[in-house]
Amino acid sequence: MYIKHSKFKNTGILFELLVRKITADTLAGIESPSINILKKYFVNTELGKEYKLYETIFKSKNITEGKANIILTTILESSKKLNRKTLKREKYNIVKELREHYNVEDLFKTGISNYKPLAALYTLFEIYNSQEITDPNQIVDNKLVLLEQLTSTEIDKDGVKNDIIEEFKSQDKDIRLLTYRVLLENFNDKYSHLSDNQKSILKEFINNVDSTNKLKEFYNFKVHEIKKSLLEEIKSVKDNATKIKLTEINKFIVEIDKKKKINSENLVDLLQYCSLLEELKLTHEPVQV
Repeated sequence: MYIKHSKFKNTGILFELLVRKITADTLAGIESPSINILKKYFVNTELGKEYKLYETIFKSKNITEGKANIILTTILESSKKLNRKTLKREKYNIVKELREHYNVEDLFKTGISNYKPLAALYTLFEIYNSQEITDPNQIVDNKLVLLEQLTSTEIDKDGVKNDIIEEFKSQDKDIRLLTYRVLLENFNDKYSHLSDNQKSILKEFINNVDSTNKLKEFYNFKVHEIKKSLLEEIKSVKDNATKIKLTEINKFIVEIDKKKKINSENLVDLLQYCSLLEELKLTHEPVQV
C-alpha cells in the first residue's frame, strides 16, 4: 500500500494556513474567522495534540543524527496514543468550517514553507497508525526527509523578515497560539501609520511569502506603477532642486532581475517608494528627500 499525502488532512498545514489567514485578514482590516477556528480546533483537542508532535520536529534544528532518530521515533510512537477517530472527525469539521468562510481550493494552493517535511511527517503518521502493509521505500524516503530537516543547518530564509511576519510567523508557536488575541488587538495601533496601499503590499508579501515568482511579479508590477505615478507627480513639483533629486530617485527604482531572489529589503523599498509618492500627492511644495 502507498499512502497519498493530503493537504486537507495535514495538521501542520492546517495550522500554517490559519496563521496566514489571520494575518492577511487583519491586514485587510476585517475580523478574521480564523481566530476562532484556530482556538476551537487547536486548544485542548486531539488536533492540537497532533500539532504538538509536528511542532517538536520543526522546532528542533542542527541536532546530531542520533538525537534526530530518537526524536523521530518518539514522535511516531506518541502519535499512536492519539484518538484517531476523534482526530479524523476534527479534521473533517475544521475543513468544513473553513469552507463556510473561504474558498478552500484557493486557500490550499497557498505556498507553504517546509512543505516537503510536513508532507513526510503526515505520511509517516498515517503509515504508523495503519494496519495495512506499506511500501518500505516510502517509509525510508520520508524518514530521510525528516532526518535531514532535523540535522541540517538552519536555512537562511529568503523573503520577508519584518515586524509583522516576525510576530505572526517566527514566534515560538506555543506563545503565538496563546497570545493571538493580544497581538491582533494591538495590530491596528502598531501599524496605524501605514497607508492602505502599504498595507496591501504587506498583505501580498504575507500571502505569497513562499512563492518567489509571484512576489517578483507583484514587486515588478508595483515598481512600474510607482515609476509612472512618480513621473506624473514630478511634473507638478515647482522646486527645481527637488525635481532633479526626484528624477534621480526614479532612475534607481528598478524591477528585480529574474535571476535574483526577492527579500525583505525589496519590501522596505516598496513601502518607502509608496510613502514618497503619497507625500508628493499631498503637496506639490518641496519635499525632504
